[in-house]
Amino acid sequence: MLTAIQALERLRAGNARFVGGAPGEPRRVRPMTDQDPFAIVLGCSDARVPPEIVFDQGLGDLFVIRVAGSVVAPPLVGSVEFAASRLGTRLVVVLGHSRCGAVLATIEALRQPESLPSVNLRAIVDRVRPSVEPLLAGASAPVSAALVEQAVRENVRSSVEHLRRGSAVLEDLIERDGLRVVGAEYSLETGVVEFFDEK
Repeated sequence: MLTAIQALERLRAGNARFVGGAPGEPRRVRPMTDQDPFAIVLGCSDARVPPEIVFDQGLGDLFVIRVAGSVVAPPLVGSVEFAASRLGTRLVVVLGHSRCGAVLATIEALRQPESLPSVNLRAIVDRVRPSVEPLLAGASAPVSAALVEQAVRENVRSSVEHLRRGSAVLEDLIERDGLRVVGAEYSLETGVVEFFDEK
């Protein structure tokens, strides 16, 4: 089992290979009966951000949970708990990305509440809202790229904090077993993953 720091370095190295256009990890095409992922990735369901590819990892290397906006809700927390407690994985990465549609939809909904036609979309927006709303307080100017970038990061940080402090199982693993939960942002423009809030 890799430590959180070793797992983080393996992800950094894989992303460097991906960005450099020199993938190196085996794809492992044969079926696997057991799983031993070295990292858990809670990422956005955006089709342009598949964690196994952007981190250049093979079958079985990552325990991937994907949902629009990288939001945290009870079934997703339970999935992280399962991988951390049952599989012994010691690194959790909340992976957001530039120009996230869920974050943009939240900004639009805060400015024009009638813009969301679906109660299900509203459920996602309501999870993103607490991290974005303070950024829009009193702002009436058009949405800038800088605002969206800041909102994406705040949303990732909010999900990181929820995982760190919203689950007794994860809190115990952080305290006793070296589990780490970190935030990261994938750039659609460059392919680079930047890690932040690495406690």
